[in-house]
Amino acid sequence: MTGLDPRALRTAFGTFITGVTVVTARTKSGAPLGFTANSFTSVSLDPPLVLVCLANTSQNYGSLVNAAGFAVNVLAETQVTVSNTFARPSDDRFAHIAWSDGPYGAPIIDGVSAWFDCKMYRVIDAGDHAILLGEVKAFDSTTAPGLGYARGAYVMPSAATAAMTTQSDLVVSVLIERDGHVLLVGDGVGGVTLPESVVGKDETVSSTLQRLLSETKLSAEPGFIYSVYEDTARRRQHLCFLCQAANGTPAKGAFVPLSAGCWDDVTDPATLTLLERFTAEAKVGSFGIYYGNQNSGEVRAIV
Repeated sequence: MTGLDPRALRTAFGTFITGVTVVTARTKSGAPLGFTANSFTSVSLDPPLVLVCLANTSQNYGSLVNAAGFAVNVLAETQVTVSNTFARPSDDRFAHIAWSDGPYGAPIIDGVSAWFDCKMYRVIDAGDHAILLGEVKAFDSTTAPGLGYARGAYVMPSAATAAMTTQSDLVVSVLIERDGHVLLVGDGVGGVTLPESVVGKDETVSSTLQRLLSETKLSAEPGFIYSVYEDTARRRQHLCFLCQAANGTPAKGAFVPLSAGCWDDVTDPATLTLLERFTAEAKVGSFGIYYGNQNSGEVRAIV
């Protein structure tokens, strides 16, 4: 390894929003194999080429680099479970999913946004990974929205959009993180909370988010959706964005370190739960998206 910090480099790579795929193939004995990958890209139209990257340490390495071909299954945003299944160790990852053989022989998973069945074109050694170049022999696509991934978390745009339309009042908040600290501001009742605002009549979610960031006077960049939850008691829908900030002094509030003892002044239980979850996830560098209400819900993330 060079003098670069590998954790910081991985985090920087993770800012690039990618799709989520499952790469499949068959061993020499004919057994199906597959793994979750976001290192997929199109390369050429003539000839039609795509590539994926495979870690040298992968248990599938020997079988993949020697396979006659492989398929890339672009997962739909409803297929988080499929992604998790192929990201974790398992004796049979295909046991509980629906799939069939593609025209060129690699397994094709049912319900994906698109698939590409490829002949192996070339294997290129690239440091601690191998680049698998595939020549597309057959493909198909649907209108199903694709599953995204960035900063260690899934991105599901249409699911978030649907959630935003269920209440008359929509509140946007920002979880601004910098060097292990989070920006908190006064909540007007003697406690602290995240910077937040109701989306105005002539505003959009995007413009409200930009306004909140601008009001901090920080060089902060809009990030991905971190939490979508319904406050049933107050009939409000909350949409929280996780954002990164550069150096600078905020116009209001202060940065508080990520530790349980620093949340004593957070008066809103839902915000407190959000901050406690973020503290735990920041320790491992893997973040999820919360869907639910102020009391209970589901965190969807790659484990």
